[in-house]
Amino acid sequence: QVQLVESGGGSVQAGESLRLSCVASLDTFSVSDMGWYRQAPGKQRSFIARVTSGGSTLHDSSVKGRFTISRDNAKNTVYLQMNSLKPEDTGVYFCNKIPNIVGVWGQGTQVTVYS
Repeated sequence: QVQLVESGGGSVQAGESLRLSCVASLDTFSVSDMGWYRQAPGKQRSFIARVTSGGSTLHDSSVKGRFTISRDNAKNTVYLQMNSLKPEDTGVYFCNKIPNIVGVWGQGTQVTVYS
């Protein structure tokens, strides 16, 4: 059973930073593309960033230049460094394999940004 465990969220003021972590119990982690997603209050989950198995990254335009996705294959962990946080970044953040593992999502980690 694959497990995804996100952590690192919190409540911060606008302009501050957070670093999220996601540990994936995935045997194929090192050869899998991984992504971060955000579910804002009252909205559907949406794509934030992607890191390929080779380390290439892609960030949604809403976070480009402020967020950075990275990975550590030795730890089966994917990170999301979030700088210059804005109130609109508020939401629950999830990670998953890309393509997503159907029906498997972690509990997410809550990020709240106050203005």
